[in-house]
Amino acid sequence: MDLLLKFIKFGIVGMSGMIVDFGFTWIFKEKLKVNKYIANSIGFVTAATSNYILNRVWTFKSHEDNIPLEFFSFFTVSVIGLLINNLIIYLLTEKMNVKFYAAKLIAIGVVVIWNFFANYLVTFRS
Repeated sequence: MDLLLKFIKFGIVGMSGMIVDFGFTWIFKEKLKVNKYIANSIGFVTAATSNYILNRVWTFKSHEDNIPLEFFSFFTVSVIGLLINNLIIYLLTEKMNVKFYAAKLIAIGVVVIWNFFANYLVTFRS
């Protein structure tokens, strides 16, 4: 039950991160005309940072004193997730002709599973 509750909280945090991610991606891609992969990366990294803070405090209630190391671990998981995210977006948009934001939504769905279990087992392990 504890794992399920953490996953639900992680999902809620992820939804807030998705808003941050899409918001920053949209601003950089549509308004500032930045390359879609760079814009996607900016959105993803910004969301990863806000997600770390919320997951540390609320989801996993971490008491780790070495916050820089914990953040580095979380960020490393997120960067691996970003690589998976961009690969999925590339494959769907360039090879399968899926619209960018639909591909991004699919990629987020896949990456959330990776991020949760990697952070549960590594970053925030008790």
